[in-house]
Amino acid sequence: MVSVHSEPSAPGSATPSGRTSRRNGHPPPFPYINRELSWLEFNARVLYEARDQRNPALERARFLAIFASNLDEFFQVRVAGLRQQHRLGSSKTSPDGLTAAQQLEAARKRVLQLVAEHSVAWAELRTTLAASDIAILEYASVPQHHARLRERFVEEIFPVLTPLAVAPGHPFPYISTMSLSLAVGLLDPETGERRFARVKVPQLLSRLLEVEPGKFVLLDQVIAANLDLLFRGMVISESHLFRVTRNADLAIEEDEADDLLLAIEEELRRRRFGDAVRLEVERSMPAATRQLLLRGIGLAEDDCYEISGMLDLTALAELSSLDRPDLKLQSWSPVVPARLVPPDDDEPADVFAAVRTGDILVHHPYESFTASVERFIAQAAADPEVLTIKQTLYRTSGDSPIVQSLIRAAESGKQVVVLVEIKARFDEEANIVWARKLEQAGAHVVYGLVGLKTHSKTALVVRREGSILRRYVHIGTGNYNPRTARGYVDLGLFTCRPEIGEDVTDLFNVLTGLSRQDSFRRLLVAPLTLRRRFLELVDREIEHARSARHAKIVLKVNAIVDEPVIAALYAASSAGVEIDIIARGTCSVRPGLAGTSERIRVRSIVGEFLEHSRIWGFENGGEREWYIGSADLMDRNLDRRVEAVAPVDDPEARRRIEEIIAVMLADTRRSWQLQSDGSWRRTEGGGDQQTIVDTFAELKERARAAAAAALTPRRPGEGSGSLDPAA
Repeated sequence: MVSVHSEPSAPGSATPSGRTSRRNGHPPPFPYINRELSWLEFNARVLYEARDQRNPALERARFLAIFASNLDEFFQVRVAGLRQQHRLGSSKTSPDGLTAAQQLEAARKRVLQLVAEHSVAWAELRTTLAASDIAILEYASVPQHHARLRERFVEEIFPVLTPLAVAPGHPFPYISTMSLSLAVGLLDPETGERRFARVKVPQLLSRLLEVEPGKFVLLDQVIAANLDLLFRGMVISESHLFRVTRNADLAIEEDEADDLLLAIEEELRRRRFGDAVRLEVERSMPAATRQLLLRGIGLAEDDCYEISGMLDLTALAELSSLDRPDLKLQSWSPVVPARLVPPDDDEPADVFAAVRTGDILVHHPYESFTASVERFIAQAAADPEVLTIKQTLYRTSGDSPIVQSLIRAAESGKQVVVLVEIKARFDEEANIVWARKLEQAGAHVVYGLVGLKTHSKTALVVRREGSILRRYVHIGTGNYNPRTARGYVDLGLFTCRPEIGEDVTDLFNVLTGLSRQDSFRRLLVAPLTLRRRFLELVDREIEHARSARHAKIVLKVNAIVDEPVIAALYAASSAGVEIDIIARGTCSVRPGLAGTSERIRVRSIVGEFLEHSRIWGFENGGEREWYIGSADLMDRNLDRRVEAVAPVDDPEARRRIEEIIAVMLADTRRSWQLQSDGSWRRTEGGGDQQTIVDTFAELKERARAAAAAALTPRRPGEGSGSLDPAA
């Protein structure tokens, strides 16, 4: 696989600020895998799941759609940013020494390979699905349905179409981002003149039109077959599908905005008109038509990607709704956490009472988000002894029960404070809607700090209990979103430990007031203390190794790209610290380099669920410490976002984290290992099926066993038992 990197050498030196030094504008020799290319390799691992025939057919279709959606965002954000750097003549290079132009060139080369593999994967899967009576058919192959499809076109599609011609009186039309369009060539039979028009495929209509049970034709092909009704009296000489991707990154001068909410809304309007960054066309499109499109939207030939077969495979996500359980993974129903099992069917769990007996660690989607996090906020909203609820919302769903509970709490007179991060990319509009509804209900809504995104996942409930006020806290690794909680793997910690409660209170005062607090008791908070404390913890492991004590670091993250962090890990490896990294996505660490990173091992788990939790573990000479939180090891998370990472003190919670990590490090079904040259190697188990460890299957089985044990009546005096991490 393609990977661009520097030659092996000693880690770069760190400046007092923690950033790697540079000379004459060029980075020092530093083993570093390019961030953009590393991300593309992550998407290659997603594509592998689409081609893995061990996965059910509709699961493979889902991965094809995920790959396509991921690539769309890569162009909207990462490629768009590189193009801006290149256009402005920036001399800045990436840590591996590449200019923006070189990164764009390397990314295009890899994208072309992946797009070709994506098309082949769809052709393979299309055959597999057809054998199971699911087919996306070519319009020309179903003449028996043409009459009915023309009726549907007239009744359901024609009224929402608007053809836009290109002519002296009609300039090239604006092409909206991510929308499919037909480039239509026309011939005027009276004058012999050739014309061009664009027809947008309506995004609000399903792209898959069912003609028989399990048999579909594409909406765009139906439109193409009936263009004569749109261009009466003209001869249709050609029609070809294309798609434009535009820059979707917001550019807001926050410190100059009088009203951040209005500034975001204005920038969202501008986003629709962002610069084009990619043109996708059907391979059959003639060169002349392609050049006309490129000129019209302002792109060059290198920005064009020819697609074989079906263009825009995000539409395959629609197949997931088919009632074909034989072609899907067995549906998983999250179990109720053992400590939150209701006493009977008619009485809900008392989360506060459960937390008072000790911290509770919940693991989604293996354990129910509804029975834990949603129940926590709902109980707080209904409890007359609860005085205050404070919560951060980064992303949530359109039908969020949590937001509804917060609205009810505010309407009942409780003090409800919600930080809604309206700068959360692609969720800005939804978050603005929720912010206004919360304000209308009487909640205090704030929109974060100037120059920072609030990415922490924290909730604080203050409850009157006799003569005292007790703080209950939830700190998570994932968003308060019930939809993604069914597919994202995240951890959440419930606690009423006073020091954590006081820290979260102080954090909200920083977020909502004018507090200049820059230290916390136990909580690690970015951008204030998180980077410094992480590097201190790494340094502590180095001292343990030098003193011949147990020294090991385990990091589970979505991404690790920060140069000072990577330099610190290289120093730790060189000092004798064993390091295991589980990175789902981007990883710029180069493991296994003699004298630099030979004690670093990197693996990635990609499969049924999206690994999203962030876990840090430090051996600490035998007195092991674990942390969970919202931060990845990226400069944006450590320096430009508000993040919260909490220590896990409860022995049972620690044991469960160790169990999770042990399973992932033992995985031989879903895991990949990063090689020192930047390539990824699939890790597969040898021997019979019983020797294979599948992270997702194993953790589901353990969740079932724990739930069954919690429901088993115990004899008086019998202990609760535990799961054996080595089982």
